[in-house]
Amino acid sequence: MTYAIKEIYATLQGEGAQTGRPAVFLRFSGCNLWSGREADRHKAICQFCDTDFWGTNGVHGGKYPADALADRVREIWDKAGFGANQPMVVCTGGEPLLQLDRPLLVELHRAGLEIAIETNGTLPVPPGVDWVCMSPKANTRIVVRSGDEIKVIFPQDGIDPQRFSGWDFTHFLLQPMDGPLLTANTLATIDYCNRYPQWQPSIQTHKLLAIP
Repeated sequence: MTYAIKEIYATLQGEGAQTGRPAVFLRFSGCNLWSGREADRHKAICQFCDTDFWGTNGVHGGKYPADALADRVREIWDKAGFGANQPMVVCTGGEPLLQLDRPLLVELHRAGLEIAIETNGTLPVPPGVDWVCMSPKANTRIVVRSGDEIKVIFPQDGIDPQRFSGWDFTHFLLQPMDGPLLTANTLATIDYCNRYPQWQPSIQTHKLLAIP
């Protein structure tokens, strides 16, 4: 099998419970909630996505077999100069679980990488993933009900974060929806977290610091 990859790059994790941690982001092409084409946004299940995951034309993008992809990720980590930090790859998208499978997980581990994913939770997580971040979207059937962090983009019509309060996650995070209402959404997020202390705010620090 070959994997369609939009881009691969070294950075610092910009949001969530591992904010600031060095990582290589492995962005898979494709999603099951939106085609990625602006012309289709109005009919997408998730219409607020701020990520370009369409195609394979990003830095280090292309189609790779599992072993070559794992080696490329490790090469990018080694060249980034992250020192003694545990090598980590963040599998993201789009929706990485449309492609991420057991053979690729085996190869990524063979390359010495800790594997994290960022998923919308509509597809099951295969065994072997080390860190699961699930970000639910309204009007979807969510099957991932346990993991390391749940990150709700807030506010979303059709989603009350308290719906997830009893699910099996270690970190419960509320992230203000970006866009023209970001200031109002940030204030609403802070207010919600004050009223429901189980939830903590997650800020997109990579945007504040202009980190890729």
